[in-house]
Amino acid sequence: MARTLPVFIVALILYAAALAGIVYLFILLVRVLRAYLRSQQVRREQADVTRSLDQVLRQHRADCHMTQEFVAEALGVSRQAVSKWESGASDPSTSNLLALAKLFQVPAEELLRQARQ
Repeated sequence: MARTLPVFIVALILYAAALAGIVYLFILLVRVLRAYLRSQQVRREQADVTRSLDQVLRQHRADCHMTQEFVAEALGVSRQAVSKWESGASDPSTSNLLALAKLFQVPAEELLRQARQ
């Protein structure tokens, strides 16, 4: 009886330590999941704010009530080139970007500032 009591106490202490470790891991898991769920909302909000150059160009063209063909003729490029710029398949050259800014009557810096990548 004298030997079984210390073994029982040691077993009880080990069990309590294991249980405390499991509880601690559970608390950490809950914290991580809460942070992850909050970050999805933050990422969604950032995605709404962040726009790429193609979206900015498309928006300015639509705001000016211009067609891709009109923009292409005004810049001396093909309509397919304007379509590629607006789909994100390619970016306009610096000279074309300056011409687009002039056509949309906005500073070129404004186009680039709105396009946060």
